[in-house]
Amino acid sequence: MIKTSFFFRKSERFKKLLSLIHINVCGPIMICIIGGYTYFITFTDDCSGYVYVYLMKLKFELFKRFKEFRNKVEKQTGKSIKIL
Repeated sequence: MIKTSFFFRKSERFKKLLSLIHINVCGPIMICIIGGYTYFITFTDDCSGYVYVYLMKLKFELFKRFKEFRNKVEKQTGKSIKIL
């Protein structure tokens, strides 16, 4: 057998801000956090790599945090997030 080399291809990223946002929810966290937070959510813009982190006490606060993120980012960039 001939050993063939392989190259890691760079994954293609979106070229426009807010065109793809990765959302991760983590928790419940078993350690004590000041304020009683047990979950956190991250929003990562695929184009810029910029990450926003929000703390949550309960998991059902996810949509509320998303609305906060959406309002903040749309005001900062002047672009809108399209929900599919």
